Amino acid sequence: MASERLKIRRLVRDELPVQTVKLARFLIGKTLVHELPRGRLVGRIVETEAYVTGDAASHTFRGLTKRNRPLFFERGHAYVYFCYGNHFMLNVSGQREGIGEGVLLRAAEPLEGIAQMERFRGMDRLEDLARGPGRLAEAFGVDRRLDGVDLVGGGVLWLGAAVRRGGRIGVSVRIGISKEAERLLRFYERGSPFVSGTKLLRI
Repeated sequence: MASERLKIRRLVRDELPVQTVKLARFLIGKTLVHELPRGRLVGRIVETEAYVTGDAASHTFRGLTKRNRPLFFERGHAYVYFCYGNHFMLNVSGQREGIGEGVLLRAAEPLEGIAQMERFRGMDRLEDLARGPGRLAEAFGVDRRLDGVDLVGGGVLWLGAAVRRGGRIGVSVRIGISKEAERLLRFYERGSPFVSGTKLLRI
């Protein structure tokens, strides 16, 4: 648990790879920050999944709609959607403008604003605050009001550089989907207790 405010550099768009799978890997170890009136929430991204063109599990598989429009924005924008009628999920658009691809942020290691994350989540087990995409969005106070925001554009929800050296990156099948789940498009920090999934998907 961090005892002082971390110095975090905001990422700029030119740092983001212009390829969604590369972006999903790149984001491991980077920071997610949500500036709130009473302080900020900060976490290290430790798990992501890529969703690409032609991917039957992607929300853009059938083309552009009003709902999935942010995934067609230039890389680095937020796509927030409501899943299973009970929680939001946060994604990052991953391609050039007009190409609908994205990266799902699946888990984060809480670093700052932990007391507020606990209030948002209604629990205090550190490892479980943002372990899983629905939990991550809830812990960071992310809802549909943040859909479409530019995560590298100077706003209140943003992506930052790594604050410390991370562990090795693992690659696996995706979790919690029924279509094309076998594709090796999930990336995670190996050995992290903040990563979701079974033990075999965390080692």
